[in-house]
Amino acid sequence: MRRLSFLVFLLAVSCRCLAQAPPLNEKAFTDSLENILQQASSDSVRARANYSLSEFWAAKDSLKSSQYLEKGKQYSGRHSYLQALYYFYEGNLLKKGNYDKSQASFMKADTLLSKFKTAEAYAFRSKAWYDYGAIAQRKDNYKAFADILLNKAIPLAQQAGDQTAAGRDYLAVGIVFKNAGQFDKAETYILKAIEIFRNAHSPSHELVTAYHTIAENYSLSARNAKARPALDSAWKLLEPFPESDYLLDHYAAEGMYYTLEGKFKEALASLDKGVQLARKKGMRYEEQRLQMQQFYAYFNANNFVKAKEMATLLMQQKEMMQLVSNRQQLYYGMALTCENLHQMGPAYTWMKRYSELSDSLARTQLNNDVHAMEIKYRNAEKQKEIDALKAKGIQDALNAKNSRLVNWLLGAASVILLVVLLFALFVYRSKQKLAAQKELSYRQHLHEIEQQQQLQFSQAVLQGEEQERRRLARDLHDGLGGMLAGAKINLSAQIEDTYSQDQRAELEKITQQLDHSVTELRRIAHNMMPVNLLKFGLKTALKDLCESLMSENTRIDFQDLGFEDTLREEVQIHIYRIVQELLSNAIRHAQASNIILQCSQNDHIFFITQEDNGKGFDMEAAGNEKGIGLSNIRNRVGFLRGKIDIDSAVNEGTTINIELHVD
Repeated sequence: MRRLSFLVFLLAVSCRCLAQAPPLNEKAFTDSLENILQQASSDSVRARANYSLSEFWAAKDSLKSSQYLEKGKQYSGRHSYLQALYYFYEGNLLKKGNYDKSQASFMKADTLLSKFKTAEAYAFRSKAWYDYGAIAQRKDNYKAFADILLNKAIPLAQQAGDQTAAGRDYLAVGIVFKNAGQFDKAETYILKAIEIFRNAHSPSHELVTAYHTIAENYSLSARNAKARPALDSAWKLLEPFPESDYLLDHYAAEGMYYTLEGKFKEALASLDKGVQLARKKGMRYEEQRLQMQQFYAYFNANNFVKAKEMATLLMQQKEMMQLVSNRQQLYYGMALTCENLHQMGPAYTWMKRYSELSDSLARTQLNNDVHAMEIKYRNAEKQKEIDALKAKGIQDALNAKNSRLVNWLLGAASVILLVVLLFALFVYRSKQKLAAQKELSYRQHLHEIEQQQQLQFSQAVLQGEEQERRRLARDLHDGLGGMLAGAKINLSAQIEDTYSQDQRAELEKITQQLDHSVTELRRIAHNMMPVNLLKFGLKTALKDLCESLMSENTRIDFQDLGFEDTLREEVQIHIYRIVQELLSNAIRHAQASNIILQCSQNDHIFFITQEDNGKGFDMEAAGNEKGIGLSNIRNRVGFLRGKIDIDSAVNEGTTINIELHVD
């Protein structure tokens, strides 16, 4: 009976807490994130994918996790929400080795995310508090973890509408009670979590973890027979994934089940599978956790020699000995093992070390309780001081009331005199303000007239420019183009009448040159007044413009998000010229290799957005320069009563947003 109690005590403390975990099919999960990185069209998507990969690798490869984390931070740029998420994922990376810094990162993430009232922000805050509490549990503060789960993590998950996160939090509360030996309370929370996961159709790995936890709870509460169905339910979900991390929990729970059944051979076989898988994955603590259960199996199988070897090995592992509860278990287990081997000297030594450690833990708890009592005492003393101050305040208020009654008459006369003076001053200042407002209104009126004249002048210039473009395009195409075409026809006739091979070759070269000249002439005429715009409308013209400017070194992604082709011809021409100038600047000046052009319309507002990955420019330095291209764009935007917004930085590309009134 002593051995069984010993087993239950150790296993109850050894069970680890939940962690934020990836799906069962880890390879498919990471492959999908890598595909997103390769195909993403925006930095925000790349940032999120890198953050998720950092979280996945945090427990497996801290260097790789750190690299993904920094890439995510780079892609976050000046996006305040993504910057806040950085601290959440930083805390996730640090929680393996630096508890204090990890908790600080989680709290900073919670503070920054509290500015955003979205479901996703609430969900991330819930996870941040969850991980903060999990670290507190690793510091042997189980009460703090339960308090954080019930008062922080679960309410935030419910605000987010994330039933899966709420179920995960309830499961964690159940684990806290299980580790504390309160198995009935643990069962209530674990079954509640399973019900939530099923109703919410949560990912399979959430149910797997819940099945393992309820199986352990049944085993530890002397209801081992009920553990088998839970283990079988978990195995049905795990069987297709022979490399899943969740198999480690399965082998641990199954090893506990077989040990309590007295089937030590099966227990050791199952635990050995887990040890080999953990070793293959380089998960040292998980390997040692399973070896701890092998120690229990050897001990209860009366194989005390192997039990001592396993305990000695575990006490040499820094990961295992980092937690006080693990040291406490190993000291007690070694004491009983040596006792059964009739090595009474070492048994006494290990039992003494166990007792000293237990006393130390008890003193720590006592100190915490004393500290709590001291806080309550100080609060009571402060309340007394507050009550005394309130009483003194009431007496002072009565004295002040009497003084006010005495001084009221004198004050009333002074106030009346002051009101008269203020009224006179108010009248005087009102007259001054009225005069100043009239002057300001007059100046504003003059300024508006001047602006109207400038706008009319710009409109006349733009209209004259377009008319001149049309005339030149027509003259070039119909006049000079026709003459060149006629010259080519006559020259071709001469070639047929020429018998000399040398003369024929020379004339053919001249014919080709005429062909090139006609083609170039048509290109110039098309740029001056695109025929497709007049014949087929703005959408076709913009699409042809993008295709004509694309090359091996330049890719242009034109996205038609919906706009009318019934706009006035004059408006369509202005929009075409604006886009033409934007693309020209991105290719010639910014040397961009990837350009995204979006055009859309909402009622009478036409939107143009262009993003490129060019070399960008300094906005402050560029503000003092007056380029012809940008000036033309601003004139046309002003003609359509629109506005333009430019966002650029050196070596970070350029984003231009334009809104035009097309009614």
